[in-house]
This record gives sequence, C-alpha cells and structure tokens, in this order.
Amino acid sequence: MLEAVTSVAAPRPARSSAARYRSALWLLTKRDLRVRYSTSALGYLWSIIDPLIMAGIYWFVFTQVFDRGAGKIGEQPYIVFLLAGLLPWMWFNGAVSDSTRAFLREAKLVRSTSIPRTIWVNRLVLSKGIEFIAAIPVLALFAIVYHAPVNGYALLFPVGILLQAVLTTAVGLIVAPAVVFFRDLERATKLLLRFLFYASPIVYGITNLPDSIRTIASFNPLAGVMSLYRAAFFPAQLDWFAVGASALVSLVLLGIGIALFQRSERSVLKEL
Repeated sequence: MLEAVTSVAAPRPARSSAARYRSALWLLTKRDLRVRYSTSALGYLWSIIDPLIMAGIYWFVFTQVFDRGAGKIGEQPYIVFLLAGLLPWMWFNGAVSDSTRAFLREAKLVRSTSIPRTIWVNRLVLSKGIEFIAAIPVLALFAIVYHAPVNGYALLFPVGILLQAVLTTAVGLIVAPAVVFFRDLERATKLLLRFLFYASPIVYGITNLPDSIRTIASFNPLAGVMSLYRAAFFPAQLDWFAVGASALVSLVLLGIGIALFQRSERSVLKEL
C-alpha cells in the first residue's frame, strides 16, 4: 500500500498536483472501504444497522413508552424523522472520531509520502460520506413504507451533503493534529460528541425548541444541516436562519482548521 500511495504522489509532468491529490484521495478512500468490509459477511449492511437500531430504540422510547406523538417531539412518521437525523449524524460522528487517530494510525505513511497531509482527514470524510450516501435508499424505503411524502425541498438534500462535508472536514482538520500533541483529546472528543448528539436536533426538531433558546441553538452547525435533510419530508423543519448560521459557522471553522493545520504540520511530522 505504501508503494501504491507513493507512486501516486510522485511528481508526474503530465498531471497537475490537484489531479494527483484526487487520485491519491480516491485510492485511500477505496482502501478504507475495502479494509472495513472485506472480512465482514454483512459488508455494507453494517453501515446502516447501527442507525437502524438507534432509530428503533428512540422510536420505541418516544412513541411507545412516553406516548409522544405528533406535536410533542419531532414529526410523524417519527421513524422517518429519526433516520433523517441519525444517518447524517453517523457520518459526522464516525469521521470526527476517526480523525482523532488520522495521523497516529497511519504515522509511517504520513511521514513517508509527499502528498498534502490534509488527505488523511479528507479520506475519512469521503469514506464516511460514501457510506451515508449508500444509506439514503434505506431512508427512502422507510419514507415509502410509512407514507412520508417527498416535496420540492428534496432538491436541497445535496446542499445539506455539501454543508456537512465542509463542517466535518473543518472539525477533522482541527482535531487530527491536536490529538498528536495532546493524546487525552481523543477521549475528550468522544465525550464532546456524545454531548453534541443531545445538543443537536437529531431525536427532536429545531422547531421543538423554546423560542428563548432557538436562536442560540441555530448556531450549532448541525442544526442547519439537519434542517436541510428533514425538509425533504417535513417542510416545517426548514429553518433558513439555522441554515445560514450553519453555513457561516462551518466556513469559519474551515478557515480556522486550515490555518491551524498548516501551522502545525511540521510539528506534527516531528512528533510522529
């Protein structure tokens, strides 16, 4: 694998650096997906089993145990509402969690290849993003079974994917080099992700929040992302203020991530 990546990264007059970067990124992404599922009998199904189980648990708790129907939390059909939040969360959570080991797990490759080191974060975002896109048919199937009508806001779904990709990359670029210097940040990141899950409109909608905190909650960049996804089935969930705030925060975080990454790159290589 080292030879394969190095050969892609080696200078080739006929190809631009951007083309070589894309080629190496795709090579590493395919490797991640192949390694993840090559020894698994269920393969791709594992990428949707986790969110399906989580959706089943929350559906049971909020619709059967507490008998919370429409108007209380989320919208009906609640299982579709849940999946529209849980599937993108699995992308964000998985990519950020893996980013804490992005350099440490691949230390030899990181040191020995000349490709820009951002690729070790971007390949995680891309591989988890592919898993998310592969799970969209499952969401569509539940929408059909439970008669959740699709509306014109479904055209905003790709916007949600783009915004989430920017946000996830930004957080990954901040976390990956930081963990190299402060190893305790790996566990701290997992705790923060657990907190962020409940602080984000995943099992509930942004419209369920009291007006007194809704504006502040809109600056959680995941709020606008979830709003864009859910609007395809639940138009009332579209909150343009949250979308705008999410875009602003995501771009600011991306700028911070790129700046911190560039300033710490040499120190990271020395530490590895």
